[in-house]
Amino acid sequence: MSFTDERIIDHIGLTVSDLARAKAFYTKALAPLGIVLVAEFPASVTGGSDVLGFGKGQKGEFWLSGGPRMVPHVHVAFIASSRGVVDAFYAAALAAGGTDNGAPGVRGHYLADYYGAFVRDPDGHNIEAVCHAKP
Repeated sequence: MSFTDERIIDHIGLTVSDLARAKAFYTKALAPLGIVLVAEFPASVTGGSDVLGFGKGQKGEFWLSGGPRMVPHVHVAFIASSRGVVDAFYAAALAAGGTDNGAPGVRGHYLADYYGAFVRDPDGHNIEAVCHAKP
């Protein structure tokens, strides 16, 4: 099976209970993946709550908004360019206050070259970095 970089989702949004805490966590956790904060909109613009957008370049693809804690929790997997980047994401996310939900490693039961790491963000969402490249 081969993978393309064709996307099927344009963007996704999560509600977090503490937007400032989430901003600090995701800024650090996503940095190894080359994902940065690209947009911030106050509630006066969105008509609801303050919103943060993370992405590469200028387009936000991963959005956070403040609000009640989401239940059930969401699982989001970010593409990593290498296994080393997966490892760096995991270390950065733990250092930023995330909790372990699966150390970096091969998950051959998913796919032969599936290398991922899982961390719970401060709200309990399961955040993953995954690389499908052969070692």
